[in-house]
Amino acid sequence: MTDDQTTHFGFETVPETEKAGRVRGVFSSVASKYDVMNDAMSLGIHRLWKDAMMDWLAPRPGQRLLDVAGGTGDISFRFLKRAGAGQATVLDLTEPMLVEGRKRAEAARLEDQLDWVVGDAMALPFENNTFDVYTISFGIRNVTRPQEALNEAYRVLKPGGRLMVLEFSQIPNDMMQRLYDFYSFNAIPVMGKVITGDRDSYQYLVESIRKFPDQETFLEMVKTAGFENAKYRNLSLGIACLHSGWKV
Repeated sequence: MTDDQTTHFGFETVPETEKAGRVRGVFSSVASKYDVMNDAMSLGIHRLWKDAMMDWLAPRPGQRLLDVAGGTGDISFRFLKRAGAGQATVLDLTEPMLVEGRKRAEAARLEDQLDWVVGDAMALPFENNTFDVYTISFGIRNVTRPQEALNEAYRVLKPGGRLMVLEFSQIPNDMMQRLYDFYSFNAIPVMGKVITGDRDSYQYLVESIRKFPDQETFLEMVKTAGFENAKYRNLSLGIACLHSGWKV
């Protein structure tokens, strides 16, 4: 087997053809407790990161959003609330995550503004030039070939459309990164076991963050996909990072 036929699943090297199924297994396992676990892992700070994403994105009325790896719809709900009026499509590889999201949409009476689609970020089931905004939040590191996902984002965005990626990243300070690593590898899998009954899925999540490209490397990938005026902003010292780009 050649190198270009393998990819990372956490620290494990696996055939590319296996990764999507394994990722689907991870998120199917934790779907019902996913939002609770996010609060526990980040001490609630993920909510501030998502608010920062919306602040930079500045949604406008009437915009059409595609939220890829959108899971339970957290970003889409925020987007629609900020926009006031709009339409959001949540796409995810994992149907149980979308089922949880639909429940939330019905409770919030937002079901008319939301569509839920099972699909793959590397092969989006949409026409060219369809959406005003493309978001992916803590999802692109789980994609087998992230560059292909960025290329697809560019394809489905309208001219003038905006890409926004929120993802875990690297802390530039080595000592702070070591402290964060210690917390991540020792605390998060244990939390996963206690809250969701699934240690292995959260061990994978911690490892997958370490395998994801750093801020500058990912910025070059955004530019390679064709996006202009590409920039990034670190959040919480670089634990998370926002990347933005425009289809001109």
